[in-house]
Amino acid sequence: MVRKLPGTATKKIKAKKPIPSAVDAQAGYVRSEDAPLLPPPPSEVGVTGWLYKNIFASMSDFSSISAALKSAFIAVLTLLILYFLATQTIGLLDFAIFSAVWSDPEGLKRQACWTVEQGGALPAGWHAACWPFIQAKAKFIFYGAYPTDDLWRVNMTYAIGVFLLAWVLIERLPYRKMVGALLLTVYPVMAIVLLTGGAFTISTGTIGGATILGLALISIGRLGKAGYITGALGDLSLVAGVCGWVVIAFAVVLAIFSIDFDLEAIDTRDWGGLLITLVVAITGIVASLPLGILLALGRRSEMPVARFLSTVFIEFWRGVPLITVLFMASVMLPLFMPEGVNFDMLLRALIGVTLFSAAYMAEVVRGGLQAIDKGQYEGADAVGLSYWQSMRLIILPQALTHVIPGIVNTFIGLFKDTALVSIVGIFDLLGAAQSTLADAAWSTPVQGLTGYLVVATIFFIFCFGMSRYSMYMEQKLNRSHKN
Repeated sequence: MVRKLPGTATKKIKAKKPIPSAVDAQAGYVRSEDAPLLPPPPSEVGVTGWLYKNIFASMSDFSSISAALKSAFIAVLTLLILYFLATQTIGLLDFAIFSAVWSDPEGLKRQACWTVEQGGALPAGWHAACWPFIQAKAKFIFYGAYPTDDLWRVNMTYAIGVFLLAWVLIERLPYRKMVGALLLTVYPVMAIVLLTGGAFTISTGTIGGATILGLALISIGRLGKAGYITGALGDLSLVAGVCGWVVIAFAVVLAIFSIDFDLEAIDTRDWGGLLITLVVAITGIVASLPLGILLALGRRSEMPVARFLSTVFIEFWRGVPLITVLFMASVMLPLFMPEGVNFDMLLRALIGVTLFSAAYMAEVVRGGLQAIDKGQYEGADAVGLSYWQSMRLIILPQALTHVIPGIVNTFIGLFKDTALVSIVGIFDLLGAAQSTLADAAWSTPVQGLTGYLVVATIFFIFCFGMSRYSMYMEQKLNRSHKN
């Protein structure tokens, strides 16, 4: 190497030789590429890894006497739990599948599930499910007294609803927002027409009056948006504009209901079973969530009147049992109605369940609103967003994400509470199953257990599905980076 310094002669400098390290001196081979990726140890993955991580890891510490006693206690407790689960699972499988009677080819009815001691052909001591009873009563359990020739209308309603819901839930499919809008707007109207037959007696004056009222409210909203109405009245005018569109939509729905679709009219008193359970649950879930959000916003509002009314509504409905609400809706409400005015029994139950559930939903949403930092509100004000814009774009999305478990928990509770409508004479899934037990032609010691097993399985499937989907949504929308 030659280096020339300023003001000096050229001087040749020898490059230093690298000093060999001890590793190079001892190793005969040095790796020049990355080591291949090795699979994890078998004890860390698969069934073995899961068992060790979730069961055996808590009972493998014997470093001290106290730790050994704790591990032994956990081991004994685990064995007892496993023994209990194994015996119960085996007993349930034996009752429902292995020892059950599956068919009644000779048409013996109750005698098909009788033992020798009772005059049947089954061995003495037999105690298992009688599935021919469910096959004979399946129509009433799932549809109630709905006419057999029109069951296609119920099945079509189910099929379209499942199709639209699956489209909304599957993320890979396109146009999910549009399909979701159809599911919340068009599908309920179509379902009511299919299930009832439509052709309701609605006067033209009612439809016209609703249309005129809606147009008037929309005009007020347009004036407020254009700046002709300012101050607090300006905000109310914008709300009036939104309400106007709601009234117009209501008028359109009334017009559709008045059309004769050439379908046989079926009274809601003929509905029953799983159909009633789904109608009450879905209506309560869909209607209680937006109403609960409005009540939560009203309770946290700075307007004293809105805060007072929201608080009174929430505390009143939370302070009475749902059974009382249903009795009031079915027995007491008709006493206060004018002569000749009568609301459908199912409609009264739907309103009562919705208002009752909305009060609990409001408290869940209010908890989510209280969890939002004040800086979020200040940030929304800093960028010039109005109250409703900040709620729609910033506050409510975060608040609802925080309380997804609470919201779904309320939904699950509402779904199970639908069984209470049987007290007021509406045969839901549980009520329909109980009513079939009175049939003397199928009087057996196990028909009740078989019917309740079917009802419990259906409730479990729906509730477990909602629970799992809420866990999926919670993990998907999690932004805390805690996991």
